[in-house]
Amino acid sequence: MSLEDRIKDVQTRIGEACSRSGRASHDVNVIAVTKYVAVPAMSAVLDSGLVHVGENRWQNAAEKWEQLGERGIWHFIGHLQTNKVKDIVNKFKYIHSLDRISLAQELERRASGLDMQIQAFLQVNISGEESKYGLAPEAVQPFLKDIAHLKHVKVIGLMTMAPHEEDPEQTRPVFRGLRELRDELNGQALTSEPLTELSMGMSNDFEVAVEEGATWLRLGSVLVGKEEG
Repeated sequence: MSLEDRIKDVQTRIGEACSRSGRASHDVNVIAVTKYVAVPAMSAVLDSGLVHVGENRWQNAAEKWEQLGERGIWHFIGHLQTNKVKDIVNKFKYIHSLDRISLAQELERRASGLDMQIQAFLQVNISGEESKYGLAPEAVQPFLKDIAHLKHVKVIGLMTMAPHEEDPEQTRPVFRGLRELRDELNGQALTSEPLTELSMGMSNDFEVAVEEGATWLRLGSVLVGKEEG
């Protein structure tokens, strides 16, 4: 399939998932995960009209940023090392992987120096897999209290990664758990503004994520493809 065909297919599937769950398609945003492709393919993604792009390592994103950084809206979607904050803080509008106090403090320090505000998602390990990063669900409430004083880091929502399942339906409890956690946190008014965003759903399970309330999908192979070599 061509990129254009993949985009149309994804849009159709999102629309059908929204119809099944009583949602509006315009409430679901797509991040084209370009971490597996080089500059020409990423340029084609931006040429296609896709606005949001996702990278998970600065060392892989640096060349793309140098050539294409002024185009699109960049999301950092991978585990972020504290010593890499200086490289990405003024380039990526959204950070999807805030999961520890030391990272929040470094983001605050760097953003303060640039007089900017970072839009952040708290990464939550809903599935409890030891191989995944993220806060345990019960740790999110105290974490939000601990960083409430930070003026340059704005938590707008939650992010999670579901286990890779042959049957995507098996991921539903993970996505539902993240939505229920967000709603529970909002009921406690822990943030100055309600948490509205849910970053969840990838190529193999995004339709289930949409049905459970995803507002940001991180789509790589199903949308962008993957280069060999």
